Amino acid sequence: MESVDPPVVDSLVGVYCADGGLRGELTYLVGKMRGTAHCGLCDVTHSGVRRKQSWDAMVSELGVPFELLHLNERSAHVVAAAGDRSPIVLARVREPGVALPRLVLVLDEDAVDASVGSVERFDSALRAELDHLGLVLPTE
Repeated sequence: MESVDPPVVDSLVGVYCADGGLRGELTYLVGKMRGTAHCGLCDVTHSGVRRKQSWDAMVSELGVPFELLHLNERSAHVVAAAGDRSPIVLARVREPGVALPRLVLVLDEDAVDASVGSVERFDSALRAELDHLGLVLPTE
């Protein structure tokens, strides 16, 4: 009996719940201070206005690129896969015999928010969901 290789993750894509650029960033920061804006992925990746070192360390251990996008930076392909949902994480998946990778929703808004800003919780949730979906990182 021939074994089938599981789909391999080429890269990950996280979508923030905010627009990018100076105006978008300022709008988000003001909204966050007022309590009218929230992005669970921002809380995981950043502490204040700086990216967390623990985030960078986690990404380096994944062994695949992790692209972070703002709402106004999404490609049509990302919008087609996720719609207007954010914050979310998608996996770009390469499958044997298929030329183009596909995007798979890995973590939805609730799963990202459940990390409550913790890189460690986010990493655990991400790896558990990849496993649940039968997706593997190249290093596994």
